[in-house]
Amino acid sequence: MTTTPWHERAAVLRLDGRAFIDGKRVDAASSARFDCLSSVDGRKLAEVARCGEAEVDAAVAAARAAFEDRRWAGKAPAERKKVLVRFADLMLEHRDELALLETLDMGKPIRYSRGVDVQLAQNCIRWYGEAIDKLYDQVAPSPEDSLALITREPVGVVAAVIPWNYPMLMAAWKIGPALAAGNSLVLKPSEKAPLSSLRLAELALEAGVPPGVFNVLPGYGDEAGRALGLHMDVDCIAFTGSTRVGKQIVQMAGQSNLKRAWTELGGKSANIVCADCPDLDAAVSAAIGAIYFNQGESCNAPSRLFVEASIKDAFLDKALALVPRFAPGDPLNEDTVMGAIVDAVQMKTVLGYIASGKEEGARLLAGGTQARIDSGGLYVEPTLFDGVDGGMRIAREEIFGPVLSVLSFTDLDEAVRQANATPYGLAAAVWTADMSRAIRTARALRAGTVHVNQYDNDDITVPFGGYKQSGNGRDKSLHAFDKYTELKTTWIQV
Repeated sequence: MTTTPWHERAAVLRLDGRAFIDGKRVDAASSARFDCLSSVDGRKLAEVARCGEAEVDAAVAAARAAFEDRRWAGKAPAERKKVLVRFADLMLEHRDELALLETLDMGKPIRYSRGVDVQLAQNCIRWYGEAIDKLYDQVAPSPEDSLALITREPVGVVAAVIPWNYPMLMAAWKIGPALAAGNSLVLKPSEKAPLSSLRLAELALEAGVPPGVFNVLPGYGDEAGRALGLHMDVDCIAFTGSTRVGKQIVQMAGQSNLKRAWTELGGKSANIVCADCPDLDAAVSAAIGAIYFNQGESCNAPSRLFVEASIKDAFLDKALALVPRFAPGDPLNEDTVMGAIVDAVQMKTVLGYIASGKEEGARLLAGGTQARIDSGGLYVEPTLFDGVDGGMRIAREEIFGPVLSVLSFTDLDEAVRQANATPYGLAAAVWTADMSRAIRTARALRAGTVHVNQYDNDDITVPFGGYKQSGNGRDKSLHAFDKYTELKTTWIQV
């Protein structure tokens, strides 16, 4: 891997924390700001506009004006395609800058910010841009004296509220299909990681997205987020985050104008490894890599590992040999594979769950403490518990940190029952050489994505979302257009 002087670049970085409304950077009307701190070393990155109701009103008004005069929705599909593809090109041109913003803001290793997050985010924008002029409407099988057309139209003003764990990628999952469909967008990034979203808005404008079509409002959820959820002129709100807040978003939609409300929420994903697993080393590597990737701050992280009793000891021996590879390191070092927890609140939450696991009788085999304290940053060791019971908090609740709970089983049906015994249903996996067993198990698992003999392999062509309290609707793939369009029937008498 090539060496880039990331610390030198970070030292001279000059950041603009103002909001982006109607094509311009603006301060909050009240001049209120909040400090954006880096979890890498505690440094103050920027003072960021603390947007509230006034800024939400201004951004929604700009988005509404842009939608009504059709400066974007009225462009030919091929023209919108060119702009979004150019937007993706600019993201690649600025990949180092975007990656640095992502790493400094939320703590993930620079190797992943640059090689995974920027790459996947620009590919998402590009893919939806390319899809624009390849979507066709329908003609219904009507009587001879009629012509019935079924057409998709943009829903109007879309509000998108995104989390802090994959700020750029989660933004792209909303931006891509929402803009491709012809909507205007108001994006509210998490107050914990707002910087890459603000920069994306500038790049979109440079690419040719008209002013007012793409607005970004940094701020707190109970201020800017709540104002968007209750706004009477927002037609659709798409939210990714916790189940607790997702429920509030849906309630706000009902309390206001019954806006479309789409939620991608939490998870407590089960990873089931059977004794006839075709490649135990691959299963171990996937289990350990997936739970510690992004510091465990992934909604689909396989935090519950069910291992058949006859192979559990061998599995754990191999797993414990891999854990040290994920020791937290300097996120600006290109060799680091696990970085910092996003902020002190989240670190306290993770350490609290670790304490709970020990108190409830789980066996701590690795990790369990804060790391790199002298760095000024926020780091937690990769943690592994064995002897976990399904009733323990670490097996029931979403931790959102580098904590793996291992449970054993002797009966696969019972493992599936336990895997489904959760309010969540985002992802799951099964490892077995018996394809009939794999298919039966995949059908029985109540999850939006089921992996077989791998974990987390997918791409932009397949939908992502969950069952039960993991949310509704789907991100990615052509199915995402269902969230941002209305179906219109036009019945013509011939």
